[in-house]
Amino acid sequence: MAGLHFSVVCAVLLALAAPALAGDPDMLQDVCVADMESPVKLNGFPCKANIKADDFFFAGLKKAGNTNNAAGSVVTAANVMSFPGVNTLGVSMARIDYAPGGQNPPHTHPRATEIIFVTEGTLEVGFITTANKLFTKTITVGEVFVFPRGFVHFQQNRGYGPASVIAGFNSQLQGTQAIATTLFAAAPPVPSDVLAKAFRIDNGQVDAIKAKFK
Repeated sequence: MAGLHFSVVCAVLLALAAPALAGDPDMLQDVCVADMESPVKLNGFPCKANIKADDFFFAGLKKAGNTNNAAGSVVTAANVMSFPGVNTLGVSMARIDYAPGGQNPPHTHPRATEIIFVTEGTLEVGFITTANKLFTKTITVGEVFVFPRGFVHFQQNRGYGPASVIAGFNSQLQGTQAIATTLFAAAPPVPSDVLAKAFRIDNGQVDAIKAKFK
């Protein structure tokens, strides 16, 4: 019986600890605007001494970004790097704009779940689980889709005009790893024979793909 009680206590403690492990650490003061000039290095950013209302304001999501690039999309981030007021708050946002046919290529956010709200156009969106199962849906203006933390996911503009979404994250700095860029444009580079074996192609094909990311 004592062993059972101990197991129950352990289960309760783990359940209580889970929220603290689920996202950014809880804040320990009212506010902590990030001091981006501080030489102190820690998990996050130290607090700025003198704060003002503008520290909690960001106007960068008002206008569409320039989608004239290979992917045909652009992400405008409102995270702690551009919006210091969200430091320690465990939230951030982004605006993503897509040209016709543009995509936000397959990528992951290691530190956050992402939820998007479509403000313009029609998108095919999806994520892939660790069991390699794809969940995909076509969404349009006013609709919402969520991508669980850490899963590879994407958005593709399927309409005839531009598209855009507003994204929310449960982290002040979600982190982003674009799969193709990570593998084929790492510095120093991933050895070509490693990628060739993984993708079941030859070294020359790998080198040709790498050249596209230079």
